[in-house]
Amino acid sequence: MCGIVGFTGAHQAAPILLDGLSKLEYRGYDSSGIAVRDGLKDTEVLKAKGRLKILKEKTNDGKSVKGTCGIGHTRWATHGEPSEDNAHPHVSDDGNVVAVHNGIIENYQELKEKLVRNGYTFYSETDTEVAVKLVDYYYKKYEGNPVDAINHAIIRIRGSYALVMMFKEYPEEIYVARKDSPMILGVADGESYIASDVPAILKYTRNVYYIGNLEMARVRKGEITFYNLDGDEIEKEQKVIEWDAEAAEKGGYEHFMMKEIHEQPKVVADTLNSVLKDGEIDLSGVGLSAEEIRNISEIQIVACGSAYHVGMVGQYVIEDLARIPVRVELASEFRYRNPILDKNMLVIIVSQSGETADSLAALREAKLREIKTLGIVNVVGSSIAREADNVFYTLAGPEISVATTKAYSTQLIAMYTLAVQFAKIRGQISDEQYMGYIKEMQTLPDKIRRILEDKERIQWFASKQMNAKDVFFVGRGIDYAICMEGSLKMKEISYIHSEAYAAGELKHGTISLIEDETLVIGVLTQSALFEKTVSNMVECKSRGAYLMGLTTTGNYNIEESADFTVYIPETDEHFATSLAVIPLQLMGYYVSVAKGLDVDKPRNLAKSVTVE
Repeated sequence: MCGIVGFTGAHQAAPILLDGLSKLEYRGYDSSGIAVRDGLKDTEVLKAKGRLKILKEKTNDGKSVKGTCGIGHTRWATHGEPSEDNAHPHVSDDGNVVAVHNGIIENYQELKEKLVRNGYTFYSETDTEVAVKLVDYYYKKYEGNPVDAINHAIIRIRGSYALVMMFKEYPEEIYVARKDSPMILGVADGESYIASDVPAILKYTRNVYYIGNLEMARVRKGEITFYNLDGDEIEKEQKVIEWDAEAAEKGGYEHFMMKEIHEQPKVVADTLNSVLKDGEIDLSGVGLSAEEIRNISEIQIVACGSAYHVGMVGQYVIEDLARIPVRVELASEFRYRNPILDKNMLVIIVSQSGETADSLAALREAKLREIKTLGIVNVVGSSIAREADNVFYTLAGPEISVATTKAYSTQLIAMYTLAVQFAKIRGQISDEQYMGYIKEMQTLPDKIRRILEDKERIQWFASKQMNAKDVFFVGRGIDYAICMEGSLKMKEISYIHSEAYAAGELKHGTISLIEDETLVIGVLTQSALFEKTVSNMVECKSRGAYLMGLTTTGNYNIEESADFTVYIPETDEHFATSLAVIPLQLMGYYVSVAKGLDVDKPRNLAKSVTVE
């Protein structure tokens, strides 16, 4: 989950590396480091514990480090606590190999013992230092070239890795190896760039290559050569990144999260319009034919975190509209059991990055069993996008804040369109209903915009909750799925303990946790369940809870029970999540701001979970 950058060209490398790392700090911010080469001179390695700004100060924003070839890293600790010794880059004993790494090497202890027996010493607690010295060992043992040495090393490594390396005898060259951890390589004007995520290099180039799983690359100035595990050269097709470079900048907002919350009307509209043709849904670009849709026996939605919450909404909407049985499962659970999969089922993998380790493993498990797969992803060329049978691309653009907002919203609209189209093709809704659902989805961006125009009221209420110790979110049906996402937003960026409960379950133990002034947020967008959820909220209030109600315009009688109420515009109840989640995103954001926390980089978290 760490951030990696690399550069070789005519310009000074250090400022480019630091600039790229600043775009990737959401991937890791326990420590950082750069290694820069100036021709045949020794590599200069500088590291710092803590946020990237410390390394910038240490290097005078890179101006004090000379050289036109280098690599850099921001770390999210896995092996070893945050420290300068454990920070990347890591160096072999004599400085022959310098490398940065993203991933987890599972057999690093076994490899370390082998290297110690061969005279190597270790200064850090990391698995990365083991990988560096293993490459050095094979480089010297076989007196070959870097590609040979890397090949010998990686076939002995178990786990995941994106390794970026420099060798003393190969100035101005960088070598890359990848397995299950993302890596992108770019070229422009005789210079080359390496990054673990697109935003780091958008400023410099849009012409990129995606290095495949179990592949290697030699990166020279403006020239990249790819190799397979046998060391044979292979051809790769160059891609063009369509993202706007400005989308990876704050654009005047105090935090990326607030900027991305405000981008939701646009990205929801963009994602919906990407599958609309002449006023109807067209999934030909996704790759699902009408015949395939008719033959689906059941759907399994597999995801992690907020994407899992999207799956929960999808379960309600798809089952209700298309009448297809749907099961939603955490990817980390799916991959480690022996699921019963029908040959006519569809497995939908939802992931913003397209690199989520557990979700990717779940996809591969489904494909091994010859089950049809559909990826809902935001990153073109990502592993899930490449390996899934079919892909629905969300058009959220780069999302920098660790807490997802706009990616979640685009995944929701993707799920709605699948549900509506499946329902139409399978004859579960009339033509009139079909067109009505599409027209209602088209109103969602403007309705989201209207909610954002009234955000100051939510800000006022959130500021009163900054000292809360516990927050409970309650709802039924789709509202319960909304609560799950609202609770996650609250806990991950404000560090307040929060839980989401199906409101009917409160009396089965949970209500014992209610104390005086405990905040209970009731979500009430489903008319058939409104009165029952209000009744559950009143039960909490009678035990001292402070109630916030979140409901649609017109349900004003909630004010008789709730102490504070937020209203969202009316919409078809299948699509209510797209509107109800906005105030909950704002609640989490404003509580975090009131507490003076780092909204975009919450402690212990990183954006893309590319390791187990």
